[in-house]
Amino acid sequence: MPFQRFVETGRVAKCSHGPLKGKLVAIVDVIDPNRVLIDGPCTGVKRQAYRLNNLHLTKFVLKFPFTSPTRVIRKAWLAADVNAKWGETTWAKKAKATEKRSNLTDYDRFKLRVAKRSRNRMLTVQFRKMKRYASIDGTLFGKKSIRKPKLWKDQLAKRKAKKPSGGKTAAAAE
Repeated sequence: MPFQRFVETGRVAKCSHGPLKGKLVAIVDVIDPNRVLIDGPCTGVKRQAYRLNNLHLTKFVLKFPFTSPTRVIRKAWLAADVNAKWGETTWAKKAKATEKRSNLTDYDRFKLRVAKRSRNRMLTVQFRKMKRYASIDGTLFGKKSIRKPKLWKDQLAKRKAKKPSGGKTAAAAE
């Protein structure tokens, strides 16, 4: 599949290194093959040159003229509602979850471990219960067909009749 995201004027990107890490910016101009001019009017990033190696291109593209001033970029940013659209992407959700996880305290990690342990215990109990029923039904390995209820009741009655009482079978006692 061909590339979908190009370095172009109006492309929204996420900074990956330095003090701007995690901030969204718009590419205003391409300076050379390694650097671009960026501006993030709604994310607190001033216009500056930035290395392309430190940018991750997003799927969002703003429509504004080449080398526009910050006010024009802000207007296009708000019109496209980039912050809201970015917040709905899985990329943003994963980044937020990673940030939240990295900021956990020792006590929070302990609570998380206890919660996971209890969740896994509940899952194991339910899994074993389902596995037991599946082995009784004969559907666990797919070798047996499901028993019909009438046959099952007959077999239970035969088993009860075969149980020895005091070393003798029920038929021998009579």
